[in-house]
Amino acid sequence: MKAIILAAGLGTRLLPLTKDRPKALIQVQGKPLLQHQLEKLKAAGFSKVLINIHHFGDQIVDFLEMHNSFEMDIEISDERNALLDTGGALRKAAHFIQGEEPVLIHNVDVLSTIALEDMFNNHKLRAACATLAVRHRPSTRYLLFDERNQLRAWENLKTGEKKGDWSSMQLIEAAFSGIHIISPQCVDLFPDKQAFSIIDFYISLIDSHTVSGYFHDNSVWLDVGKPETLTEAEKLKL
Repeated sequence: MKAIILAAGLGTRLLPLTKDRPKALIQVQGKPLLQHQLEKLKAAGFSKVLINIHHFGDQIVDFLEMHNSFEMDIEISDERNALLDTGGALRKAAHFIQGEEPVLIHNVDVLSTIALEDMFNNHKLRAACATLAVRHRPSTRYLLFDERNQLRAWENLKTGEKKGDWSSMQLIEAAFSGIHIISPQCVDLFPDKQAFSIIDFYISLIDSHTVSGYFHDNSVWLDVGKPETLTEAEKLKL
């Protein structure tokens, strides 16, 4: 199985910790976030991983070399010249996504106990173009799903911005968890842009393709992108 770890972010929310290192190498429970992700993926049966890099990307390359890529087949997608946003990062990695099987996309700063095998089975059962891990939690930005867990809309509570189809009367509100699965056929649908929002892309597919929500409210989940959550992360049972 194949996975992409998104590790190119500037880590501005974690300053000053990221002043001299990438967010991917911030330590939690004695090891870097990137190591947490790679070990989790390896244990779940993933053997091929693509990692995008930007901020202090050379440190990530050196870290992987020092650990013999954790005995996995790892490819680097170099974005050191320009950040591409998640959509652009996946478009750049289109060659990696193409093939027969869906590919997992995982933010480097998300720690969880999500059952990845069950999420993959759900994705395949629905023959989805994409499946997004979501949960009921407080947020300023929500994805909205219909009764079939099909993505229908998105809203930003801070700005009042809304996108998608609001014609359904009973939409289910959930927050994105930074983990999603994409099928190879989606690659041909990417817009011809160097950088774009993956959520905007998924919203553009809602009337023609299955973009499914995978609710994981019973799992442990934490966004470790802020100093206050780093302290919380030290107590997690992963």
